[in-house]
Amino acid sequence: MQTVETLNEGLKRAYTLTITSNDIDARVEKEVLAIAPQVKMPGFRPGKVPANLVKKMHGESLQRDALNSSIQDGVQKLIADQKLRPAMQPSVELDEGFEFGKDAQVKVALEVLPEIAAPSVDGIKLERLIAEVGDAQVEEAAARIASQQGAFDALPDDHAAADGDTVVIDFVGKVDGVAFDGGTGEDMKVKIGSGQLIPGFEDQLVGVRKGDEKQLNVNFPDDYGAENLAGKPATFDITVKSILDSSKPRLDEDFAKSLGLESLDQLKELLKGQIEQEHNGLTRTYMKRKLLDQLAAAHDFDVPPSMVEAEFEQIWAQLQHEAGHEEDPAAALAEMEAEKEDYRAIAVRRVRLGLLLSEIGQANGVVVNEQEMNRLIMQAAQQYGPQDRERFVQYVRQDPMAAAQLRAPLYEDKVVDFLFEKAEVTERTVSRTELEAAIEAEEEGDIKPHVHGPDCGHDHHEPAPKKAKKAAAAEEAAPEAPAEDAPAEKPAKKVAVKKAAPAEAATGDAAAEEKPKKKAPAKKAAAKAE
Repeated sequence: MQTVETLNEGLKRAYTLTITSNDIDARVEKEVLAIAPQVKMPGFRPGKVPANLVKKMHGESLQRDALNSSIQDGVQKLIADQKLRPAMQPSVELDEGFEFGKDAQVKVALEVLPEIAAPSVDGIKLERLIAEVGDAQVEEAAARIASQQGAFDALPDDHAAADGDTVVIDFVGKVDGVAFDGGTGEDMKVKIGSGQLIPGFEDQLVGVRKGDEKQLNVNFPDDYGAENLAGKPATFDITVKSILDSSKPRLDEDFAKSLGLESLDQLKELLKGQIEQEHNGLTRTYMKRKLLDQLAAAHDFDVPPSMVEAEFEQIWAQLQHEAGHEEDPAAALAEMEAEKEDYRAIAVRRVRLGLLLSEIGQANGVVVNEQEMNRLIMQAAQQYGPQDRERFVQYVRQDPMAAAQLRAPLYEDKVVDFLFEKAEVTERTVSRTELEAAIEAEEEGDIKPHVHGPDCGHDHHEPAPKKAKKAAAAEEAAPEAPAEDAPAEKPAKKVAVKKAAPAEAATGDAAAEEKPKKKAPAKKAAAKAE
């Protein structure tokens, strides 16, 4: 094989490879000898078919395979001989005039990774903001869970329900005097003024007392999810079981035990630990952003345009998706277009930081070991069904790019942790509000890189510039809601008269409460708004 360099400009390289017809023919002959023992042909004993007949039968496919393998081997040899580090997959083009029996001219174009001077990891100074967990935060979290669970004290029997109270009712819904499917329920909790139910339902509960029986008159909205009910007048015969004080969640031992815990103190201890984890996550986010800012300020080198373009396309695609969910998508897209060059600059910086982190990791022996990789694979496999898990595991183990995509986030975290250990770190105690404000102040400069190099699977992170940055950074900075420790109310409780409410409207702990209630039993689905 002959190699001629045709371009060496910046990070761009181009070569012409000449693969001789003799090389291709030799590969064909070798493959003929390999498959001849398995070829069957009438008139010949198995394995005794002459090589020339085998070639005549399979010659065309053998030639194509030989050409492809010659090109693949040639490109790999080129990369090894020239000591190239491709930034992306090389472009390989066979001369249009090629004919079998003649030499093949192959054009190879690629961009290489830049040579980065060994980055110094000394002199990094970081501040660790520590937010301690106060009793008030724990009490607030516990009260939030109790509120979500409807753990309220009952009001006196003669109390007249008012706005903000929770009324517990049994009900039977009817259209034209006939009970409709899914319109019957027991012990449903309705908070007056919450707007959870169809218009007019909650308003008619004002003034009821425990033990009252009353008929409510309502109209299902025209856009109601059940077609047999949409736009129709209906009545609901209700019986008031009790009235609860929604303003004061009940926090006692019985409530804690209802969650499967031993005591209220155990609930508070669990919540304190979770809030501490949230604070640690926020602290890490702040430190990482400061670290990346220092690295970006101290290093400047050219980056491969193809990598920048790939990164930019990832950013742009996500921003377009987010713009489609804005109240005014056209205005959001127009704002994006006006700031397009800013986003492209972000792509440049992210690629540069990714290459820099990769270089630091390689220079300092940072690796994802086999045990960690196995754990990543098994964790990722859990999202598939039992039949597909083994196929996924095999796919990742056989495909280097798939493995790299899975490995990249952990590799990045390990490099960042290594730099944290090397840095000179001072500590300062702040409130959670101050910690969140510090992160907010950093959002304009935050750019999460993707580590490119031996662990690069181009698993690009979310963009985070300017206004769109706040939403993008939320995934990294927002703590998990403690509602996970508290099972949601049974879905049957709010099936009959719930009005339409988009899932996107629920956030934080509210979302954790609302989502399970949307999984209504099939027999009551007809009455539920979608």
